[in-house]
Amino acid sequence: MKVKLSVSTERYDEIRKMLAAAGIEVTEDADLILSEANHFAETLLVRDPATGEHIVLPVKDIVFIESFGRNIEVQTEENRYQAAERLYQLAGQLDPEKFLRVSNSVVIAREKVKSISPTLSMKFILTMAEGSKIDVTRTYYYIFKEQFGI
Repeated sequence: MKVKLSVSTERYDEIRKMLAAAGIEVTEDADLILSEANHFAETLLVRDPATGEHIVLPVKDIVFIESFGRNIEVQTEENRYQAAERLYQLAGQLDPEKFLRVSNSVVIAREKVKSISPTLSMKFILTMAEGSKIDVTRTYYYIFKEQFGI
């Protein structure tokens, strides 16, 4: 059996050794994720679409994560990467104090919002740090207003 660990760096080696002793392989490409309560990822494993190379991306560099069907793209201020997990899985690994879902297909980094423009149809248009425009859909309108104190 293979699992991916989502635990604090202090406990990572201890838990990896316990699992190895039980015959469980710890790998980044496993389907099962073992996570520690109240622990949020500090990095994500993503793939550079240009080179195919896997990269360990610090979560603090993420501007937003967007889903296009089964394709998940992670945008930073410089590059766009691809992730293997589904959007809800990635959102569950991220600190809700720092990341917010604004539509069925987008999760944003709260500190990377550059400007917020309201529209007439109960929506917001966000300008992100790298220049992208993101729509806050009606479903997430009130949640967004509450989280940003608008």
